[in-house]
Parts: sequence; structure tokens; C-alpha cells
Amino acid sequence: MMIKFKDTEYQCSMELTLSLIGGKWKALILWYLGENTLRFSELRKVLPQITQKMLTQQLRELEENGLVHRFVYTQVPPKVEYSLTKAGKSLLPILGTLCQWGLNYVRETESAHEKTTAELSGGKE
Repeated sequence: MMIKFKDTEYQCSMELTLSLIGGKWKALILWYLGENTLRFSELRKVLPQITQKMLTQQLRELEENGLVHRFVYTQVPPKVEYSLTKAGKSLLPILGTLCQWGLNYVRETESAHEKTTAELSGGKE
């Protein structure tokens, strides 16, 4: 079923969803904003590997798509805070499930690896 969103056609809802939250940084940005309203510099601290340019781009896209709210205080020096919109907050349970899946996957993979290693070494390590 074709879905049209902001002048782009998507083959299915999964393709649309991944275009909104996919990539290396968007889910992490959403996750950290789910914990607190943060300023740009605070996001840089919790995501030290992201460049300033990439963080700016990702925040802009998340804001344009209605997942993040950008609040600019009229003061000197300027102060900008980012928070989740209602739509952004609705993603938190899904992101939480993804986090849990990742933990379970690591445990299962490590357990399977340890079992295989033990079998290959004849139970001797």
C-alpha cells in the first residue's frame, strides 16, 4: 500500500517509519530527549561521537517531521531547548522495546558462543 507523506511516496508504513527515525543518530536523540528536555550542548555531551553538523541536521529533520520541539528563549545569549512532541513521546515504548531486544540478543548470543566454545574445547577452557 503506497503512503504519501510530505511529497514523498513510501512503499509501506515500515519504509515511512524508518525514514522518520532511521539512521545512526535519530533513535538515540529521541531516547535521550525522552529522559529530559536538553540543550544542544547537553545532547553533544550524551552523544560525544556525533558531529555538530550531524546533530544539527538530525534535530532539524526530527523537528520538521513533528517528533521534536525546539523552543528558543528570547534572551542574550540565546538559549534553545529540545524536547519531544506528543508524537515523539509515543515512540518511547517502541524504543524501550528495541533496547530490551538488544540486551536479550547480546545475552543469547554470548550464551550460544560460550556453549559452542565449551563444546569445541570438550568442556575445558
